[in-house]
Amino acid sequence: MNIRYFAWVREKVGVEEETLDVPNDVKTVADLISWLKSMDERHAAAFEEEEAIRVALDQMHVEHDEPIGSAREAAFFPPMTGG
Repeated sequence: MNIRYFAWVREKVGVEEETLDVPNDVKTVADLISWLKSMDERHAAAFEEEEAIRVALDQMHVEHDEPIGSAREAAFFPPMTGG
C-alpha cells in the first residue's frame, strides 16, 4: 500500500510517502494507524495525537473506523482550516 503523509505528519515521519506491505490483520484505518505507530519512534510521534489526524483512502476522506478493503493508497494529514 502506498502511504502518503502531509504537513506536520510528514515532518514527524520524515518522508513524504512510502510503500509498505500491510499485514492481513490490519482491517480498518484505526488498525493501520496502530500498526504504523508500532513501526518506530518517528511514526509513533507522528500518530501520537491520532484523533487529530484526518485520513483519505484512494483520495476519499474517511473515518478511522472505515475498512481498508482494497484501497491502494492511504493519506494522513492534520485538520485543515479555511479562511
